Amino acid sequence: MAVFYKKYKLKNKNAKTKDYTYARAVSSGTVHTTDLAEVIQRNCTCKKSDVLAVLAELVEVMQTELQNSHRVHLDGFGAFKIGIKSKGEKEEKDFNPSKNIIGMKVLFQPEMRISPNGVRTKALLMGAKVKEAQSLVDVREKKGKTTPSQPGSGGDPAHP
Repeated sequence: MAVFYKKYKLKNKNAKTKDYTYARAVSSGTVHTTDLAEVIQRNCTCKKSDVLAVLAELVEVMQTELQNSHRVHLDGFGAFKIGIKSKGEKEEKDFNPSKNIIGMKVLFQPEMRISPNGVRTKALLMGAKVKEAQSLVDVREKKGKTTPSQPGSGGDPAHP
């Protein structure tokens, strides 16, 4: 398994590094909750329906906890919290939440692992390798998946 990338050059003609080649990660499909539940079912003693019920409840509980200003930490995965986007006000007395708070966002901080030599690695990236992407059709054919819309293929027909 590998994280696929494609090479690209900057489109900004004024950039000092416009002639440099960079890498950008590309997705070869989307895995949905039901796909994850099928894999989890194969790897443990829980039924797919039980896994789906737990994941659905996890989303609801996380929403409640985040909206109660709690940080939600999933061991081995990472932590979530809500961040606020706001416009500044020169005088504190002029700050009005309905005027100055312009949005919210969910922030995710992946779990970090520290090796014996002190190197920090995000848990979700441990052991990750990169590989230049071929056409997505070639990648799917190698995996035995002929079309992105096959049920259970993990492909996303809206974003091939």
